[in-house]
Amino acid sequence: MKINYRTRWLLAYLVLLTVFLLILNTYGKKLIFKTTYENTETLLYNEATQLSQAYVNDISLEKEDNEKSLTALKNALTTVQLGTQTRIWLVNKKGVIILDSYNDKLKDIDITKYNKHFLMNQTYNGSSLDKIVPKRSFYVIYPLSVDMKINGYLVVSKTVENIDKQATIYNDNIIICYFIFIIILTIVMLFLYLDFHRPLKKITETTKQYAKGNFDYDIGKRPQNEYYKLYDAIKYIGEKTSGMKEEEKKFIANVSHDFRSPLTSIKGYSQALADGTIPPEMYEKYLNIILFETERLNKLTSNLLELNNFENNGMVIEAERFELNSCIRMTLAGFEERCKKKKISINLLLEGKHVYVMADMFKIEQVIQNLTDNAIKFSEPNSEITISTNIQGSKVFVSVKDRGIGIPKENLDKIWERFYKTDHSRGKDKTGSGLGLSIVREILLAHGEKINVASTKNAGTEFTFSLKKVD
Repeated sequence: MKINYRTRWLLAYLVLLTVFLLILNTYGKKLIFKTTYENTETLLYNEATQLSQAYVNDISLEKEDNEKSLTALKNALTTVQLGTQTRIWLVNKKGVIILDSYNDKLKDIDITKYNKHFLMNQTYNGSSLDKIVPKRSFYVIYPLSVDMKINGYLVVSKTVENIDKQATIYNDNIIICYFIFIIILTIVMLFLYLDFHRPLKKITETTKQYAKGNFDYDIGKRPQNEYYKLYDAIKYIGEKTSGMKEEEKKFIANVSHDFRSPLTSIKGYSQALADGTIPPEMYEKYLNIILFETERLNKLTSNLLELNNFENNGMVIEAERFELNSCIRMTLAGFEERCKKKKISINLLLEGKHVYVMADMFKIEQVIQNLTDNAIKFSEPNSEITISTNIQGSKVFVSVKDRGIGIPKENLDKIWERFYKTDHSRGKDKTGSGLGLSIVREILLAHGEKINVASTKNAGTEFTFSLKKVD
């Protein structure tokens, strides 16, 4: 069974908390008890040292006439016992208890009878004295010396029950702090989980939707954490891919439209010629139409192949030094017949007698040809087209200006797209493929040059591009 990210995260979190709690209640508890006993030993030893210096050193434990001094000492030790919850024995060097701060029941009892090695230890925590002491205790044995000789012992003890109780309180307090910490940690981890998991889940779902082709899927609000870069990348991919999809559909629709029209004409007229619907005297007219439509298909196919070659292999520019003005005149000569038919005049305003540029002459001729073709196509009869050159520093600017139907302002950015035609009905442009300006832009970009357009609807359009001037 596949476990999702959220379940794995929760299981890992619970396992960590459980393991930590087990460690706290085993090794941690043992460490707390050990530390408590070590602290108790230190406290009892310090207490024995202070008692020895304050009360015991001046008392001889061997003399029988010290009863008065021992009584005063017992009162002092009893007071200390009440304040510190400890029991204090004064033992002579033979091991006989001569004073007990708790009561007199243990007086004159020989400890060595119950544990002969008891006084040889610094601390003791065992069961050998359980017969004389009701509750098991932890003992610290402090030797009393006079002239570098052991004179007796001061035994300070505390019940194991009290020590364990104190250690348990410490342990319980740590456990309570642990649970408070767990509650705070859980809240923090839940916040972090939601802060990171929600956008990741949204991004994952978005990628799935994009994979299905649903590019309209709402990716949601931009996250404020580290996922924002991934969010931006996914959104960018979606927008670009969505745009590519639309362009793909538009491209196919335009290709289909531009191929369908001439193919329909060719098929229809060919069939009419074949079945005798068209009389022989009209053959020449309709054969010319078929040839015209065939030429349209040929031009459209060539342009598509050319653009495809530009994109896949990159445009190869064979730059050379050539004279621009003569190149323009030569290119315009091919439009003479069309201009006469439409009664359009071309006005040349070429700066300088000779202007030399560094570029691919064949491709620049293609640029001028496409721009002039467009200008003639969209100019009204009896109008004028102006083609000019203007030298500015190291650049030569070439302008092709018509006084035709113009381009709406909202469509200016779209004219460089493949198959785009300002007149969607195609009534004004039945012969164009919509690829001319795309080819123009690709050629100039390959030269590292720019082309700009300025147009006013029903007033005309002007295209201006630059070329590198040379001496």
